[in-house]
Amino acid sequence: LHRAVQSASEGKKEEAKGFIEKLSKEEEEVDNLRRLAFKELTNVAVSLEFREDLMHLVKRLDVMADHVKDAARSILILLETSVPNEIWNMNLRVAEALVQSATALRGSIEKLGTDPVRAKEIAKEVNAIESRIDKDYLETKKLFIKYTRQVDPATLLILDNLLEFMEQAADMCADTADYIAVLASEE
Repeated sequence: LHRAVQSASEGKKEEAKGFIEKLSKEEEEVDNLRRLAFKELTNVAVSLEFREDLMHLVKRLDVMADHVKDAARSILILLETSVPNEIWNMNLRVAEALVQSATALRGSIEKLGTDPVRAKEIAKEVNAIESRIDKDYLETKKLFIKYTRQVDPATLLILDNLLEFMEQAADMCADTADYIAVLASEE
């Protein structure tokens, strides 16, 4: 998503479309992994609580991937419009922070089974990043007002959708990190 926003902001439409296409395929893979994980959990002898916890974790990751895919679709539409650089730059900043959040979330998940204390520490980092995204979200919304006379309403609507989807993905990262912190506390 970050690379798609970056390419779009630089006017590299075909490159952005390539990243969006790749994201769409990756989201399909996430859906397949979710189905496989759910199927496998029915065959594994684990407690009902553990099974439910893992299913909730996998579902949250799937929802996050859905938000990223929806953000990418918004970019695809925006490729055919004129967007002020300042707005693209703020969206790029949000996308960069989303990458940081997802990377930290992955680290937290990886540590969950081996180092629960570290998993909780990394989960806190995810929440700190999400707070930064919330601030950038508000600043970007202010830009919509600033550029309201220069950008047509339909483009502003799609820009708002893009921002909302990225913010929702960040929220899902934070929610998942909170869930990991709870799971780590139980170990």
